[in-house]
Amino acid sequence: MNLASIPSPSTGVIELGPIPLRGYAFCIIIGVFVAVWFGNKRWIARGGKAGTVADIAVWAVPFGLVGGRLYHVITDYQLYFSEGENWVDAFKIWEGGLGIWGAIAFGAVGAWIGCRRRGIPLPAWADALAPGIAFAQAIGRWGNWFNQELYGKPTDLPWAVEISEGANRVAGTYHPTFLYESLWCIGVALLVIWADRRFTLGHGRAFALYVAAYCAGRAWIEYMRVDEAHHILGLRLNVWTAIIVFVLAVVYIVVSTKLRPGREEIVEPDRDTTPGKDADAKDAEQDADAKKDPLSKDEPGESGKDLTAESTEAAAEKG
Repeated sequence: MNLASIPSPSTGVIELGPIPLRGYAFCIIIGVFVAVWFGNKRWIARGGKAGTVADIAVWAVPFGLVGGRLYHVITDYQLYFSEGENWVDAFKIWEGGLGIWGAIAFGAVGAWIGCRRRGIPLPAWADALAPGIAFAQAIGRWGNWFNQELYGKPTDLPWAVEISEGANRVAGTYHPTFLYESLWCIGVALLVIWADRRFTLGHGRAFALYVAAYCAGRAWIEYMRVDEAHHILGLRLNVWTAIIVFVLAVVYIVVSTKLRPGREEIVEPDRDTTPGKDADAKDAEQDADAKKDPLSKDEPGESGKDLTAESTEAAAEKG
């Protein structure tokens, strides 16, 4: 018998007139805003310009959402393409189902596009965003609480989460793995902030530390979950993914430290790279030259010299 537990909401949707407010989507949106806001503060502290993080996030966020959904649908295809399932549900992202691995991978592609357009290094931008992304994940995980999903094994611990009877779930109290991961992500964010200040991380190493630290926690949290998943050699697919990505992140930190020690001195060029800006500046310079000497745009003063010579010759002929 449980002396205490965490109750789950009776519904994950709040009807605001004709507009449904879904708890899962609300958590994702809040997380994105927190990541951009905190990333902007870190970017400015590193010498970048205000607004750059948001401009690149316009590319990274949509790519991340698509990638996260694709990873989930591909790795849990049986939920949408098995007999009796409706494949249209694969597009209902508001009902939950985003794979962080796909979100980060595709989000990086979108960020790369945005960084190239602004002429800034992607690793530096990723370093600035790293702790903010971890905070965003901590917030986003509460969307699973609204949907009563991704919980762990049955338990009678005081912090167990209450799950009600529903489709593909049995009423009871379970390990709140969403809460474990949320707290872990907060710890990861604080770790990256501390390490970045202590060791002056650069060239993508702060982001790699975030990846490695998150994977270390995701592996044991994933192992506790009881929702349906594919297994390889007795381990859930996401456990293997966490192990592999963890190793890759650690290798990157070691190799990057040897090849590119220190931190980027300049993260964003002062020159405005907006298309057409250089042409406008050139026209403005020509206009300024023209105002200095309206008689010549090429070599100011030459026309004045010619007029003086002609006046002298005319005066000599009169004399």
